[in-house]
Amino acid sequence: MPDWHPATVTARTPAADGLTDLVLDIQGTPLVGTHAHPGQYVRMSLPGLQPGMFAIASPPEVQGLRWEFLLKDGSPLPDALIRLPLGARVQVSAPEGKGFPVESARGHDVLLFATGSGISAIRPVIATVRRDRALFGRVKLYFGARTPGAFAYQGELHTWEEGGVQVVRTVSQPGASGWQGLTGYVQTHLGEEAVADARAFVCGQPGMSQGVIEALRERGVPREHIFFNY
Repeated sequence: MPDWHPATVTARTPAADGLTDLVLDIQGTPLVGTHAHPGQYVRMSLPGLQPGMFAIASPPEVQGLRWEFLLKDGSPLPDALIRLPLGARVQVSAPEGKGFPVESARGHDVLLFATGSGISAIRPVIATVRRDRALFGRVKLYFGARTPGAFAYQGELHTWEEGGVQVVRTVSQPGASGWQGLTGYVQTHLGEEAVADARAFVCGQPGMSQGVIEALRERGVPREHIFFNY
């Protein structure tokens, strides 16, 4: 079992259909400074519920006092976390997982793939790359959601593009929404650009992840240049 530490809910806002942005204050705990790599995750616990794992959606900061998370509703623990009042306490573990080796992509093009709440693990990669944008080649995010209303961080997409990150959005179930953009799986929109020397960072459901691996390998990207955060 992990060592648990109390964190305080300081903000909670809708992020997209079925998604909520939760901010925890960790000041005064041993957790400060433990978030070392984009893509790492923590365990959260509430009394009477099974603990769960959640990617830290904010970038690592040496003395960062707040961690952001993107919660997907529909399960007992996320639903309970979403209902907590501001000031409530949550038990949180230290960050786990190897995260994404962003430094290995320096000097190369960067391909980012995320679907649904998986964007939470990719968001800190984007922040880290943008801090040293000149050290990387072309940076492109392939972002998929089930419906047009299910894209989290929509207010940040323009800022990311202004910071040198091209964003490609695709919807898998547009229905009668009137969506005029791309549809289908993220990996089907690689286009004709050369990608063989790129470094790819991926977060999504297993089927999506496998599809991205297969599509990239067909385009000449070695498996060792495709990274996951666990």
